This record gives sequence, C-alpha cells and structure tokens, in this order.
Amino acid sequence: MRITTITNWAYGITVVLTVLSALAFILSARSALQERQAVEQHLLLNSMGEELALGAEETTDEARLYVMRGEQRHLDAFTIDDGEERRRDTAVNALRAVGIPDAERQIIEQVATDSDALDTVEEAAVATYRGGDQAGARTALFGPEHERTQTALLNDVNQFRALASARTEAAMRNAQARSDLWANIAKTMLGLTAAIFIAVLYFILRRRVALPLIRMTGIVNRLANQDYSVELPTDRRGDEIGEMNDAIQIFRENGLERNRLDAERKRDLQTKDVILQMMHRLQACYAQEELAEVVALFVPQIFPGIAGSLYTMNESRTALSEVSRWLDPVHSERSFSAASCWGLRRGRPHVSHVEDNDISCQHLDESGVPGLCVPLTALGEAIGLLYFEDKTKDATAVHAPQLYLELIAENIGLAIANLQLRDKLVNLAIRDALTGLFNRRSLDEALNNLHRDQSARTVVCMMIDIDHFKRFNDEFGHDAGDEVLRHVAQIVSDTVGGAGTAYRFGGEELTVIATDMADGDGFDLADKIRSSVFTTPFSYRGRIVGPLSISVGIASSPASGPTTTLINRADGALLKAKLTGRNKTVAAFAREHEEELKRG
Repeated sequence: MRITTITNWAYGITVVLTVLSALAFILSARSALQERQAVEQHLLLNSMGEELALGAEETTDEARLYVMRGEQRHLDAFTIDDGEERRRDTAVNALRAVGIPDAERQIIEQVATDSDALDTVEEAAVATYRGGDQAGARTALFGPEHERTQTALLNDVNQFRALASARTEAAMRNAQARSDLWANIAKTMLGLTAAIFIAVLYFILRRRVALPLIRMTGIVNRLANQDYSVELPTDRRGDEIGEMNDAIQIFRENGLERNRLDAERKRDLQTKDVILQMMHRLQACYAQEELAEVVALFVPQIFPGIAGSLYTMNESRTALSEVSRWLDPVHSERSFSAASCWGLRRGRPHVSHVEDNDISCQHLDESGVPGLCVPLTALGEAIGLLYFEDKTKDATAVHAPQLYLELIAENIGLAIANLQLRDKLVNLAIRDALTGLFNRRSLDEALNNLHRDQSARTVVCMMIDIDHFKRFNDEFGHDAGDEVLRHVAQIVSDTVGGAGTAYRFGGEELTVIATDMADGDGFDLADKIRSSVFTTPFSYRGRIVGPLSISVGIASSPASGPTTTLINRADGALLKAKLTGRNKTVAAFAREHEEELKRG
C-alpha cells in the first residue's frame, strides 16, 4: 500500500477519532450537567421535605406550649407558623408544577391532606384553650387523634423524602455513570488517536520512510561516485519508496550500461589503435617475412584468445602455404590447395561450425571447433587467407567483429600485394627474365660490395659458358636456345644452392660467386656443376637433345689476386678451358699445379 494512502487513512481515522472524542466529551459534559441537575433536584426535594417536617413539628410544638403555658408569644408563633404552613402549601403547589412522578405527587397530595387535618385539630385545640377549657385543649393536642394525624403527616413526609431521595440518587448515579462512560470513551478515543499518531510516526515515518531513505542515501552517494557495483536491496513494496527504489535501480542499470558502453568504446578505440599501428608497420615492411611477423604480433592483440594463421598463395594461385601463426592453431593444415577452402571459393568470410549447419572447409580436421576463413584479396584477386580458430567450442572467433575482420583483411591483402609487386619489380631489376638468375647489374653490385669490404674474406668466382651454343641455336632455333639457357641455369642454381649466388653474365655465359669458400672447395663445386650439366639429359619438344656441356673457369681472391680482377682471371681460365677442348673446369689460381686444377 502506498504511503500516501496509509497516511490519508491514518489522518482520516485520526480525524474521525478526534470528532468521536469531542462528541464523547460533549456527551460526558452533558451527563455531568444532568448529574448536577439531579443533585440540585435531590437537595431541593430533601430541603422541602425537611421544611415540611420541621414546619409541622414546630406548629404542633407552639400549639402545645401555648396550651401548657398560655404565653402570648407561643400563640403568636403558632399563628405565624400557621402562615408558614400556608407558604408550605405554596411550596407543595410548586412541587406539583415541577413535574414529579405520580407516586411522589400522590404522597404530596396526602401530605397536604394530613397537614390540613392536623391544622384543623390544632386550631380547634387553641380555640378551646382560648375558650377557657384548658383541659380539653390539652387533651386534644396530646390525645390519640392528634398523635395519629401528626404521625400520618410525618410518615407521608418521610415517605416522600425517601422516594425523592431514591429517585434523585438513582438519577445521579445514572448521570454519573453516563458521564464516566462518555469520559472513558473520550479518553479511549484520545488514546487511540495518540496511538495512531505514534504508529504513523514510527511505522510510517521511521520504518517505511526514514530508514529506507537513510539506506538509499548511502546507495545514491555511491552511485553519485560512479560506484555501480553497489547492490540494491530487493524491495517489492508498491509505495513511493518502492518506486524510488525502482528508479534508483534503473539509474544503476543505466550507469552499468554506460560503463559497459564506455568500456566497449575504449576497447574499440584500443583495437582501432592497434589496427592503426599494424597498418603503419605493414606499410613499412620490406619483405613478406617481416609482414608475417607483424601480423603474428598484432592480430592476437586485436582478437585476444583466438588462434590463427596467415597463408599466402603460390604464383600459380593453386595452393596456399602458412607463413605465420599465433597462439598455436592445431585444426588447419600448414599447406593446402586453394579449392580446399570455402572462403576462397566464395570470395567472402566463411564459418566452419557444425552447430551452424554449414559445410566445413576441407583443410580443417573433424574436431568440430569453430573456424573462420577470411580471404585476402587485392585488385579482385585472391592472394592469401587469414584463418582463425577457437581454443574451445565457444565460437568466439565466429562472432568476431565483421568490420575489424574486413579492415584487417583488406590491409593485409594490400600489403601482401604491394610486397609481391615490389618483389616482381625488384626481380625485374636484378634478375634475368629468361633464366631467373641475377643479372649483370646485380653481379657488378655484388663485386663492388666485395671490393668495398675490407675483411679478408675468401671469394671464388666461376665463369660458365655453354659449349657450342651458337651451333645449337642455329640448328634448333632461338626458342630451343632459350630452353637450353633455362635448363643450364636451373642446374647451376640447384647445384650451388646456398653455397653461392648464380648470375647470368650475358649471352650463354653464367657466373657464380661464392664467399668464405676454400679454393679446393670452389674447384670441386665448379666441376660438380660441369658434371651435372653433362650428365643431365635435355629434351626439347619431346626429343632428347644433347648431351649438353659447359666450360668453367674459376678464380679466387684475395690469395690469387684482388677482387677487381676476379672476373678477368676467371674469364681467362674459361678461355683456356674452351681452347683445351671444352667440357672442362680450369682454375686460374696456383698455376704451378695446373695439372691438378684441370678436370673434364
């Protein structure tokens, strides 16, 4: 029940009780007035009855004294008394007019009759005495007749007094009882009014208003300090305090929601800041290895707790290989064909989640852990893939923000495309387009770097020339010559591997530079190249052509000469190999042991 309703009821009851108390006091006062009137009537009737009795006795006494003594003063008193009896008759008539009960009225009438009879006897006795018959007068006043009449009068007076006294005393008791009753009722009403007032003060103002307000004041102060962790007590009352509690609860929930939104906004800003940092570093990458490292560093910060991998396409756009990973993903293969991923097929992010009743990518295992494939595109062409997976089956990766995914995928895709384009441009600048080896410009730059290097590093230079290349070119055509160059260049590159670097010097001549290699090891590597070319069959348009052979000249530095003459010395050794019959390896160092440095 609402406090206003309770208060209104309390006020209404208080007013009603106050009015009833006032009425009770009025009735009590009226009863007291009636009691006073009953007392006055009681006293009046007793006084008049006493006066009648005394008047009758005094008249008799004066008459008797007169006949006994004969003194005039007693006669005068009797005569006055006689007048007073007439005044008593007037009082009797007044009592009749007052309105006494019939029983008392009858007694008054009997008193009047007895008084008249007694007056008649006494007046006759006085007259007898005055007539000289003293004995007769005395006999009349002291005789049985007079005694009987006087006794009857006194009995009537006493009976009247008893009836009047009983009636007035009963009236007084009734009036007093009514007065006490109404007074008690009034006091009870006042007590109830006071009790209700105290109850309103305690139960309403204190328990239902003051105490909840004190408690809510502390809560509101904490909420004002943005301490929304405070718990509001459950209050299901339907009054104003309950409504206030509901309002404070709504305020708290709004505050919690604002905090949540602020936290989301801060996380969003932090995420965007991390994405911006990643974008800046992606733009500063010089190689795909650096890009892969940047992605592995920043993506876990954007999507914490979500493992993943970065895949790039091969040049033929048929397969993908993993170049970077974070948080150890375990449910996707390290390399797979492009057709194995539904994200690449559809050209849009694809969720592999059994609970979503969607098909899973073929490069994922059957663990059922949700996975998300985000294709990386540039200029409308797929160049890679971002893969995310959950560590559990909670599908966190599935619900990753789409905006961030698209933004990250777009920037990583553009960065990869830029690096690939840069690599292509660099390759065009430093590599030979036909053989894929480094070109003459790269060779000159490498030699200049070696010349500027002041350390005593051992450098071995091999000059390679394809034997009878012009005749092969004339016989089979320039296309066949190009195939021969590519074939020999591939063998040289595979044989050298990481031991050195292969270059196309020009025409049918190739060059190999190897550093930190002993002269003997360099000679062995050169002869291995020559032998591999000679023993590897070459087919052109389905026809075995050959065998092919090469001549190799080798020189070293700094033991046999400076790096500035390295090419010339190796070229001289190559010329000697050709002059001595081709398909030979000749070294320009240690000529005193020339017989040991020729093979082929």
